[in-house]
Amino acid sequence: MSGAAGDWAERALAAVMERVTTTEAQVGERFPLYADPRDGIWRTTGRGSWTGGFWAGLLWLRARYSGSAADRRAAAGRTAALAPWADADTVTRGLIFWYPTALADGDPEAAVLRERAARAVLAARDPELGLVPWGDAFGGPRLRARADGVPGTVPLLATVAPGAAADHLHRHLDLCLGAEREPLPAWRYEGGGAGWQPCEEPGRGWSRGHAWLLLAVADALLLPEATAHDRVRLTAAARRLLSLEGVLSGPFVPPDDRAAPYGPLDTSAAAISAVALLKLAHVREDWAPVCSYRGAVTLSTLAANHLTRGGSGRPAGMLLDGCYDAGRGLAERHELVWGDFFLALGLASLIGLADLTRV
Repeated sequence: MSGAAGDWAERALAAVMERVTTTEAQVGERFPLYADPRDGIWRTTGRGSWTGGFWAGLLWLRARYSGSAADRRAAAGRTAALAPWADADTVTRGLIFWYPTALADGDPEAAVLRERAARAVLAARDPELGLVPWGDAFGGPRLRARADGVPGTVPLLATVAPGAAADHLHRHLDLCLGAEREPLPAWRYEGGGAGWQPCEEPGRGWSRGHAWLLLAVADALLLPEATAHDRVRLTAAARRLLSLEGVLSGPFVPPDDRAAPYGPLDTSAAAISAVALLKLAHVREDWAPVCSYRGAVTLSTLAANHLTRGGSGRPAGMLLDGCYDAGRGLAERHELVWGDFFLALGLASLIGLADLTRV
């Protein structure tokens, strides 16, 4: 994107990068999770939780944007701080490790960490279930399958075991894209012959669940080693997800729960979907033009209507109206670190700073 058409993306990315710097000054050695929309003060975690990789990824994007050696060192330091998660029992290691290490061009320590994490995820794979279980690092039953356990995990696993990556994705598609029209994003495995049973939460209308699945399928379609497993099925899954209300039509920023259209929005779901759509625009299918258009317009809508411009007691570059967990009433209209990341990644791709076929 160039000329006047790219000016808005340049301005928006500059604001988000400015926000990365103000966040860094505020959180220090901790990891941001979500920020109050009134003043931009972050709720932080010491170890990063499942979102730590998005903060490290934002720092790598800032390093690309600025070209600063100091910014590269900061990104490398936060990426290295995620190392303990390689030994944690959670499939969200895909989210934690893929995005920062994929953006860490030329950093040997990040490459070593990526391989370590990938092999740890592979070792956690359950051959009988045909996937890497959700895990017990965050509590609850270990044998679960969730839509947010697929993105990041597919490309991470593909670096060491493409077949296992494909199996992991297809098993989730078996569950989440079953016979019902609306995807069901979470399942639990029960013994005694009961097998896989649907979870009540998150529900079918969870917009971020739709976005995570679309992103995972887009990732797989850009991995030749994964698409060789069953490209026809992946293409059909992409078409089904694209046909869902709100993906290629309807509001650019969906409600957190499509079953509650007057509830809180979720800009993070919109940002994830935008990146997924821009990835699908690189796939040689008839959907490419509309995916490219919808992805770019979604990002421009987020930049125009949901990105702060500074003043009123809060910093510029905050992506507001993200919903962490409406069911628990947690951070329903806040800035979310993964929302910031996917907005930044999408904007960076529009101006040629990031290649979505590689991240």
